[in-house]
Amino acid sequence: MNDNIFVTGAAGQLGRLVIKHLLARGVTPSRIVAGTRSPDKLADLAAAGIEVCSADFEDLRGLTEAFNGAGTVLIISTDALDGTDTRLKQHRNAVAAAVAADVKRLAYTSLPNPDSSLLTFAPDHLGTEQAIKATGLPYVIFRNGWYQENLLRALPNALKSGQWHSAAEGGRTSYVGREDIAEAIAAALATSTLESRTYTLTGSETLSTEEIARLASQATGKPLSVVHVTDGQLATGLKAAGISEIFVSVLVSVEVEARAGNLSIVTDHVASLLGRAPRRLADYFMQEKSAFGA
Repeated sequence: MNDNIFVTGAAGQLGRLVIKHLLARGVTPSRIVAGTRSPDKLADLAAAGIEVCSADFEDLRGLTEAFNGAGTVLIISTDALDGTDTRLKQHRNAVAAAVAADVKRLAYTSLPNPDSSLLTFAPDHLGTEQAIKATGLPYVIFRNGWYQENLLRALPNALKSGQWHSAAEGGRTSYVGREDIAEAIAAALATSTLESRTYTLTGSETLSTEEIARLASQATGKPLSVVHVTDGQLATGLKAAGISEIFVSVLVSVEVEARAGNLSIVTDHVASLLGRAPRRLADYFMQEKSAFGA
């Protein structure tokens, strides 16, 4: 098959890292196409010999033209969390464009167990997976676990106050670094196999909010206690902090998901793809402690 790899969302954090690791694994720049809504942001990749092109998930015709000649298209899920099905429509456009462009293999960044997830945006992922499988094309689905970097949304302020308000109760979460996710994706895409695969990319351990707070405290030297609240209390606090209504529902659903045990999935897929264990959360806190106010 054509061995070109088209990476959508290439100007985003995950997309850039995937390209970085494709190159590190010996994929030549001429085999990589970086798609983005803002090609001007990828001048450095163009200078390195990587083809950069416009790829707007709202533009089916333009997307089809962009995908033309690609062997594999990696659809990195968009950030259109607007409370409607905008993101699912965008993803379906990307799948339809890939089929029209005669792409040989589809890849997609999903989430663990989208069919049973309680996250508000899980239906977007489930619907996209279904659309991909319905094409009959070989596929690689990456069900990305909860990023360590997601803790940057809440913990810096919590460490300032000394209190972390959480509705997760005894729920445990398996955190994994974005860099490890990107490297695992690159490792899978660098192969030429047409066998369909689904990888669930998680960390190697599960931690409670109290254990996470203790690790953050050890890294920063700041005391941090967990204050258990209800979903309603958490939502009230988030709204008071100026968080939009839509994103409040997203954040509360994360706590519900953790409480149900759905974020505690642990697999060895990252380790098997990388040939090493993923970075532990304790190491992440120590390496990034300045971002948490140390």
